[in-house]
Amino acid sequence: MAGHRGMVGSAILRKLQTEGYTKLITKTSSELDLRNQQAVADFFAVEKPDYVFLAAAKVGGIVANNTYRADFLYENLAIQNNVIHSAYVNGVKKLLFLGSSCIYPKLAPQPLKEEYLLTGPLEPTNEPYAIAKIAGIKLCDAYRDQYGCNFISVMPTNLYGYNDNYHPENSHVLPALIRKFHEAKTNGEQTVSIWGSGSPMREFLFADDLADACFFLMENYNEPNLINIGTGEDLSIKDLALLVKEVIGFEGDLVFDTSKPDGTPRKLMDVSKLHSLGWKHQIELKQGIALAYQDFLSKS
Repeated sequence: MAGHRGMVGSAILRKLQTEGYTKLITKTSSELDLRNQQAVADFFAVEKPDYVFLAAAKVGGIVANNTYRADFLYENLAIQNNVIHSAYVNGVKKLLFLGSSCIYPKLAPQPLKEEYLLTGPLEPTNEPYAIAKIAGIKLCDAYRDQYGCNFISVMPTNLYGYNDNYHPENSHVLPALIRKFHEAKTNGEQTVSIWGSGSPMREFLFADDLADACFFLMENYNEPNLINIGTGEDLSIKDLALLVKEVIGFEGDLVFDTSKPDGTPRKLMDVSKLHSLGWKHQIELKQGIALAYQDFLSKS
């Protein structure tokens, strides 16, 4: 289990514990630097895990992705190269690699089907992260082709939930909105400023639903190529902001700062492949935002 302290990794860990798994191997980044090839090789040689969930990555929002372009490309390539190769060398039975919906071309048709990968240019602001994730998908497929490894790749949509990152500068849109509305309500402010026009469409999946899907696919999916994980439903950033406003109980108004970038106009996953296998999300957006807000309050 790589990345167990992050939002996704911690959700997968909870799911495995709920399912009764006890022989779970986790290391913090200070205990095991996944960017260090020798450290990863030594860890795998000693621990010999049977199954690997690769949820570790350097992540961030538009600003972080665009600012630390070299770090995002180098560190993510290093992490996944080291883990995937060591999994092969040490005979891991199955590995699940977590990518991101940003792997798809910026202007790909909607909803995003798995086969749209590499059919057009990427969104420039997060291209380094996307390139790394695409390399990870191809690496899993290459080890399958050349060595018969059962390595699978899953592409989650936008995620939120417990243990999310609420940092004012480098958080994603939903946790950023939760923080903004909470602070505005606490400070008695009249308005909340939202980046961009509010028109881009986005899809959101609660991290515990993702963990449930990952567990399901680890048991039931053994094919090359990637598989999307999402809800198959989206809404505008404006409607998302109104939903967060309602959950938090902010009484003021929204102001849209159109000097700020919108990013990709729409990102909706086609999840028909996943639905056809028999999995569907459980937690609807309003319920999920309420759960995330409670988690935010417990940590602030």
